Amino acid sequence: MKQERKMHFQEGRRAQQQLENGFKQLENSKRKFERDCREAEKAAQTAERLDQDINATKADVEKAKQQAHLRSHMAEESKNEYAAQLQRFNRDQAHFYFSQMPQIFDKLQDMDERRATRLGAGYGLLSEAELEVVPIIAKCLEGMKVAANAVDPKNDSHVLIELHKSGFARPGDVEFEDFSQPMNRAPSDSSLGTPSDGRPELRGPGRSRTKRWPFGKKNKTVVTEDFSHLPPEQQRKRLQQQLEERSRELQKEVDQREALKKMKDVYEKTPQMGDPASLEPQIAETLSNIERLKLEVRKYEAWLAEAESRVLSNRGDSLSRHARPPDPPASAPPDSSSNSASQDTKESSEEPPSEESQDTPIYTEFEEDFEEEPTSPIGHCVAIYHFEGSSEGTISMAEGEDLSLMEEDKGDGWTRVRRKEGGEGYVPTSYLRVTLN
Repeated sequence: MKQERKMHFQEGRRAQQQLENGFKQLENSKRKFERDCREAEKAAQTAERLDQDINATKADVEKAKQQAHLRSHMAEESKNEYAAQLQRFNRDQAHFYFSQMPQIFDKLQDMDERRATRLGAGYGLLSEAELEVVPIIAKCLEGMKVAANAVDPKNDSHVLIELHKSGFARPGDVEFEDFSQPMNRAPSDSSLGTPSDGRPELRGPGRSRTKRWPFGKKNKTVVTEDFSHLPPEQQRKRLQQQLEERSRELQKEVDQREALKKMKDVYEKTPQMGDPASLEPQIAETLSNIERLKLEVRKYEAWLAEAESRVLSNRGDSLSRHARPPDPPASAPPDSSSNSASQDTKESSEEPPSEESQDTPIYTEFEEDFEEEPTSPIGHCVAIYHFEGSSEGTISMAEGEDLSLMEEDKGDGWTRVRRKEGGEGYVPTSYLRVTLN
């Protein structure tokens, strides 16, 4: 209908344009007739004046009379042309207002009536659909009301905790470390930075220098196949889920292989039903899938057993640490403290991260529900070399990249920096050119 309406308006504009062109021609012929009449009258007056002038020659009088006659003839022709144009315009104007315009308006009226009819039918269908849907909506709203009345915040909280609990054990008390007597100092089992096997504390990026607090920012972690990037409890749940999925896929492949074997037996007994050799590729494929899924099931079972033992170990360590008071600090000669401290730092920076140190209970992090205030930089630094930053707590940087200095090197060879586009982490101090504020 939109195109039809546009077509009718274009037709009306064309007819109106033709009438306007006819009116312009009428005005032109009218002005020409008026001009010729004035010139003819002027020529007649000139001829009459020369005819009465005794000094005028006969040739001048004859020439003036001929000019007057010519102008009179031109005025007569202009008059006839003007009369014809006037008659033509009046005819076209009558045709426009009494024939063309009524036809166009009738077409527009018919189109609008058809539009109103269709619109009414549409509103009728809409009302019928609404009447059919209203009971369903009312039932949905009633169900929402019942569900709202059945809200149990306590139970919801417990369900959420079960879904997202980390499984990390609470850390024990931080012991006093007497650096004045390092030779006789014994590692503490309850310290956050000391692994449970008694080895020296790992002085590396993101380890002993800073703790991960519950309300801190969440660092981006690399997703691993065994979900070791997740807290122990979440890792156990994800491994259990993956194990169940692999088990279902394995059972499906086994059932499919059995069905193919039965079909092959039927083909061998009744050759007209099919060729037994055509099933060999499918049977071989299912056998390959079964072997692959068996390997994956065993792999996830081993990871799951390790994760469950880690969760139980974390719970037991937490209870034992809170039940036993901290050991008193040991004593040693004060003059050996500097050498021992530097030796501990060197050994801890060179020792690779172990399996036990990764399993040490630490604080988990929330999903940025509480955003801590960003700390202000203490300086500026430029990367001299490229650094990948693949280990935990580190951050990658490109050669020549400008960085904000967040924490100075404490003697272990690592410096904490912040990138302009966001993200903090540790990079080697020797890779930086540092300028303090």
